[in-house]
Amino acid sequence: MSGPHKIRLMMKSERELAKRRFRRQKNQNMLAKPGIHDCVIVLDHLKPTYNVGKIFRSAESFGIREIHLIGIDFFDPASSMGAFKWVPAHFHKNFFHCYTKLITDRYTPFVLEPGNGKVLPKTNLPKKSAFIFGHEEYGISFEPDLFPEVHRMSIPQFGKTQSLNVSIAASIIMYEYASQHAKF
Repeated sequence: MSGPHKIRLMMKSERELAKRRFRRQKNQNMLAKPGIHDCVIVLDHLKPTYNVGKIFRSAESFGIREIHLIGIDFFDPASSMGAFKWVPAHFHKNFFHCYTKLITDRYTPFVLEPGNGKVLPKTNLPKKSAFIFGHEEYGISFEPDLFPEVHRMSIPQFGKTQSLNVSIAASIIMYEYASQHAKF
């Protein structure tokens, strides 16, 4: 067996292994305790490959309270290096359900949009901040103008691309939040 068929079988096999890892660690995640900071991360329809796990890894390192996942049924936790077991995860079908929970819990939600809103280093981040990160290609799944409590923010960039990998952007945001609200 060779060619595209073999590749599809290998991909299917890897996906099944990822799903098994996810189920095993999701059961352990039910015992996860909130991080020391009041900040939460919202992942809006990200691809189930490497970025979600990497964001869990950074969230655990920075003491993030919890992560909300919208439209993400599973992801490969391998890149989290075990952090998925330690950071509480909340799964939502759509943004509105997650948004309602965040507002009820008195969080200030932020979306990142290159060139729009306040620049991160000049933004005083509220203690109860929620940072929303959208799909790697398509961005967020909602129109921010329809949700008046959502604030726009950007990470200053000096190159022409004006685009950062989502796990890198999330790590930068978490670092800035932790530096403003550090609990050493």
